[in-house]
Amino acid sequence: MGFVLWNRPSPTPAGVPAATQSRPSATVAGPSLDIRALLDKVRPSVVSIHTGTRSGDAAGSGVVLRSDGLVLTNAHVVEDATRIEVDFADGQSVPARLVGTLPENDVALVQAQGLDGAVVAAELGSSATLQPGDEVVAIGNALNLGDTPSVTSGIVSALNRSIQVPNGGTLDELIQTDAAINPGNSGGPLVNSAGQVVGINTAILESAQSVGFALSIDSIRSIIDDLAAGRKVTSTRPLLGVETQDVELLDDDVLGRFGVTAETGAFVQKVSPGTGAEAAGLQAGDVIVKVDGIRVRAAEDVGRAVRKRRAGDQVTIVYERRGQQATTTALLGAR
Repeated sequence: MGFVLWNRPSPTPAGVPAATQSRPSATVAGPSLDIRALLDKVRPSVVSIHTGTRSGDAAGSGVVLRSDGLVLTNAHVVEDATRIEVDFADGQSVPARLVGTLPENDVALVQAQGLDGAVVAAELGSSATLQPGDEVVAIGNALNLGDTPSVTSGIVSALNRSIQVPNGGTLDELIQTDAAINPGNSGGPLVNSAGQVVGINTAILESAQSVGFALSIDSIRSIIDDLAAGRKVTSTRPLLGVETQDVELLDDDVLGRFGVTAETGAFVQKVSPGTGAEAAGLQAGDVIVKVDGIRVRAAEDVGRAVRKRRAGDQVTIVYERRGQQATTTALLGAR
């Protein structure tokens, strides 16, 4: 099961400007990544996850955390599952139960049932040690192609990324990588050159090339510990409750249908029921142009402004509706 974000399609470029100056590329000499040795270490801890839901079957990936078969995966991999089955590297295929899930952080744990002996747990690293340019490898059940996991390599493209998800929330502290991540990779590990798990592959952007995201392992360690211990896990991150898209990326027919005259801003595609955005009167088709006096040029500016506040805070929003500006106040919820 892939988790593809649909709200930020990339515009088609009108042309590529000619380079004004060229210079020789610089390379840094060093040992190449030994992917085969890395796989020997990591692959025994990577699993395929198959689920049954009312709408059909799906597949994803996971990482073994304990030798008794506790597996880390994405919440969206096991969402609405009525049946969960885990395939291990040693050939065992067993049912599993859901231990716990925190959908707003896209984290879930499942426990394999009836294993014939111990399985190999992965070594968790620290995402805090990563830097852009570091080599990483993504492993998982890409496209549900076969019995063995697919492997792709690349680099850390950026750190601490935030992306908007379809329910109006955001995923924060993400690792951006150009290692290919495909549907089915979700829940699988992103590992460093030492074969340590530093991220959990989570999302790709539609209409983008070589742009994938993984949950940084440091950001979810406490969630993993709480879920494994059966403790209630709550999140207090602020939530406005809108799904938005850059005005610059809208088709002309959408602009005309909603009477959008703003040249920049965050176009509201959806307002989630029961949220502060709905109570504040925001509607699909509005364009948010300011939050707390700060100009909004793109959809990500809204999320950035909200994340600076706390759940329970009020924010002032200036928006355009069919060419007319208005101001409202929204109470931020929690997610």
